[in-house]
Amino acid sequence: MTRDHVTLAVHDHGGKGTPLLLLHGAGRTLADWAAVAPLLARHHRVLAVDLRGHGFSPDGTWRIPEVLADIEAVLDSHGIPGALPVGHSLGGMLAVRYALDHPGITPGAVNLDGFGWGRPGRYVGLEPAYVEERLTQVRELAATVAGQVVPPGGLKDLLAQQRGMSTQLGIPYELLEAGIRRSVHERADGQLELRPGREHALEMLAEIDSLDLFALFRRTDRPLLLGRALRPVPSIPGLDWFDELMAAYAEGLARDLALADSRPEVTVADIDGTHAMLLENPRPVADAILGFAAGLSVH
Repeated sequence: MTRDHVTLAVHDHGGKGTPLLLLHGAGRTLADWAAVAPLLARHHRVLAVDLRGHGFSPDGTWRIPEVLADIEAVLDSHGIPGALPVGHSLGGMLAVRYALDHPGITPGAVNLDGFGWGRPGRYVGLEPAYVEERLTQVRELAATVAGQVVPPGGLKDLLAQQRGMSTQLGIPYELLEAGIRRSVHERADGQLELRPGREHALEMLAEIDSLDLFALFRRTDRPLLLGRALRPVPSIPGLDWFDELMAAYAEGLARDLALADSRPEVTVADIDGTHAMLLENPRPVADAILGFAAGLSVH
């Protein structure tokens, strides 16, 4: 592993017991764990980090080996190299990779709804060529908004969007507000942008697309918890085909996770929430992690 790393921003939630390291999703921050972490800290030592280029952490070339080196450095500096990595979305993908790269040290991994867009064959009932066309549109949309510059007065608009999401998903507004305020960064030219900045955000999106998650799951020989959101991803205005695409994806994901669950190392937990489960329904998320971590102590 490369030893190039940046020093990550860390929130130490305290607690005693088996240490956990909490990893957030793409374009998010450690603030996403604000409701879950206190539930975990009743039984565990809990740290949460901002990944490189996110939140209050420094920028750096966004390549997975370097990101894993950042994580390793955090755990070493806190004297907990054998912590259980627990990630949501992109953070879940990184947790799996970290466990694979640290055999004999890391006790396992938790991946909460970190499955990426998958391959066209996952979209049950849809032609692969059609799926590829739609996924290209989704990726183009993600690239368009990556590292977007916030126009004058735009922070107010972003917070208003969070207010609407709070109403739609039943998420406490203060959790969403904290995430946005941690994500907005003032550039050298005085403009505001959402982190990570565009260059590193595009690198990150390419790294995500390069991962074959189920190939990683098949490689693991450590206990692995895979959390799946039971509620559908909310519709995207203007994309009238998105709901059909996500329904086909959910069916294929359920099929593939049933196959993964047949392996003794893998546990699949269905969690009552959308992809925003950390903010939306923290208790079942925490319960799934706590139950899994308790089982590790008897291995």
